[in-house]
Amino acid sequence: MPDDEYTEVLTIADRHAREWLNSVAERPIAASATPEEVQAALGVELADEGRDPADVVDALAEAIEPGLIAMSSPRFYGFVIGGIHPAALGADWLVSAWDQNTGSRLPTPGAAAVEELAARWLLDVLGLPAASGVGFVTGGTTANLSCVLAARGHVLRRAGWDVERDGLHGAPRVRFLAGDSVHSSMVLAGRMAGLGAPRTVGADHEGRIDVDGLARALAEGEGPAIVALQAGDVHSGAFDDFRAAIAIAHDAGAWVHVDGAFGLWAGASPSLRHLVAGYEAADSWATDAHKTLNVPYDCGIAIVADETAMTSALGAHAAYLPLPGAVADPYDHTPELSRRARGIPVWATLRSLGRSGVADLVDGLAAAARGLADGLARVPGLEVVNDVAFTQVCVAAEGDERTTALADGLLADGVVWASPSRWHDRAVVRFAVSNRGTDATAVSRTIDAVERVRAELAARG
Repeated sequence: MPDDEYTEVLTIADRHAREWLNSVAERPIAASATPEEVQAALGVELADEGRDPADVVDALAEAIEPGLIAMSSPRFYGFVIGGIHPAALGADWLVSAWDQNTGSRLPTPGAAAVEELAARWLLDVLGLPAASGVGFVTGGTTANLSCVLAARGHVLRRAGWDVERDGLHGAPRVRFLAGDSVHSSMVLAGRMAGLGAPRTVGADHEGRIDVDGLARALAEGEGPAIVALQAGDVHSGAFDDFRAAIAIAHDAGAWVHVDGAFGLWAGASPSLRHLVAGYEAADSWATDAHKTLNVPYDCGIAIVADETAMTSALGAHAAYLPLPGAVADPYDHTPELSRRARGIPVWATLRSLGRSGVADLVDGLAAAARGLADGLARVPGLEVVNDVAFTQVCVAAEGDERTTALADGLLADGVVWASPSRWHDRAVVRFAVSNRGTDATAVSRTIDAVERVRAELAARG
């Protein structure tokens, strides 16, 4: 390969990346082109002849830019999506350049070493058992699935069935229980694991699991059971009563999993740790680094207290693979044999922030959410409909039609993006604060935009 084969293409990519990053905070958030328009700009048919790589990257950036949404804007509140920490972005670029298939420690000792440090630091910051197995996966759904597979194998082995060897056919039925506000990714994980959707046992108005309902459901049956709890309801941000629910589940012999895509990070903050009090006694946990930690997509994290249960469910074995060593390989902690080194940007962010910086990041997101709630509550005709426990704020106007119009008006205005949703059979606009750049100025501009859109809608009658 020529010495300078990558120079021009990386220079062009760097220029476009800088232009995007430097404009993302002020540009209109919504995309201005449809998928069909982007495809037309790129050329729909594959040409017979090739094209210079630098020209390809340049043309790609020019064509796709109108179709990009400014998800890293400090006023983007949709879908619970974080921003980009500079250390994470720099590390992520290097991960692509190094191109390590981070499956085994033997061929990729550098990548494995960094990921193992990242895992150790994560457990320390979150206050979870230090001997836990940690897998870096694509996102919350795969993290939940990884943990459910470990749980499934463990509870069935206790019931005398080896599901990894014999499969599910003929196995004792695994009871899968959750609160009424269980997230769709948890439902999907149960389906993919062959457990079906969880049986729901009730929840309070904020989405916290009904602990008495859980106790009744566990008492109604017997045999292997998995209980899914929640750290951060997607609408209210509420947290289950972990101490009480885990005690009840463990007394019944159930495995307890905590789905904490964004909320698990409350455990990294001394001022917010009370929200997850007792969660360290669970058996597994799932979270996303690309949410609260502000690592670029994609990076989910699966954590299992009993590493043996994790490696039994997910470990890969073949004649061409290295023999198992004293330390588990990365592919023993994920459903993937081949993957990029997702844990390296996590390490870079943790190293850049330090323990206190992670706490400050989490505290800042929660403070911004409280500031949003206070300001939005003062907008005439708007009601904050949830107790703002962490980073989620839901508002409603006078009736579903006006609430939906507010969401549409904000999208058209371009300064703020918030997600339309339904909660308790009512239209709401959901503001999920996940971006490190959402400071007091961003909050103020958000409230101004909501007031402006509300005034415009009122003027139209």
